[in-house]
Amino acid sequence: MPGRSSQRTVRADAQRNIETLVRTARDVFATSGVEAPMREIAEKAGVGVGTIYRNFPQRSDLIAAVFRSEVDACADAAASLAEAFPPGEALDRWMQRYVDFIVAKRGLAAALHSGDPAFEALPAYFDSRFEPALQRLLDAAVTAGEIRPDANPYDLLRAVASLCMPSSDGNPSAARRLVALLVDGLRYRAAGPQGAAGGAAHTPG
Repeated sequence: MPGRSSQRTVRADAQRNIETLVRTARDVFATSGVEAPMREIAEKAGVGVGTIYRNFPQRSDLIAAVFRSEVDACADAAASLAEAFPPGEALDRWMQRYVDFIVAKRGLAAALHSGDPAFEALPAYFDSRFEPALQRLLDAAVTAGEIRPDANPYDLLRAVASLCMPSSDGNPSAARRLVALLVDGLRYRAAGPQGAAGGAAHTPG
């Protein structure tokens, strides 16, 4: 009977296989689309096709796993940016990171809205990861007096997604400019570091 250490090794190996498959599928989908042959993904991941189907019985299961991994990476970037930069800059950088996420995932839109049951839980997962991440960045920027206090993460996330709609060709440059303007608008009427209302100073003479 296998010991606990060997069982843990098997589980660790299986988990590494899954992570490798998801990373590989992400790259293949980005270049070849979500209809890319499973054999191509398996070969690039260094596993057999059967390994894919044992872990992801349907193509949609693999697509959903790729999407969740990308959501996690983008959401987790908020904490990393908050540690590395001042609050206002961390917010700026994360919003641009979110632009990259939206534009990169535009190619998956048809699959994600196909009605496949594998995708039903993704919108809630999206909100559960992104809204708290953005809320923490907003709270820090408000506390630092860098943005106005009435910014809502739900509204901002959807505003950015709307601004990215013209970027379906995969070029985020226009969306980046628009989102930078959106974030800059949050600075209007910010309290400022001393608690003075930034917008109140601009009164007619």
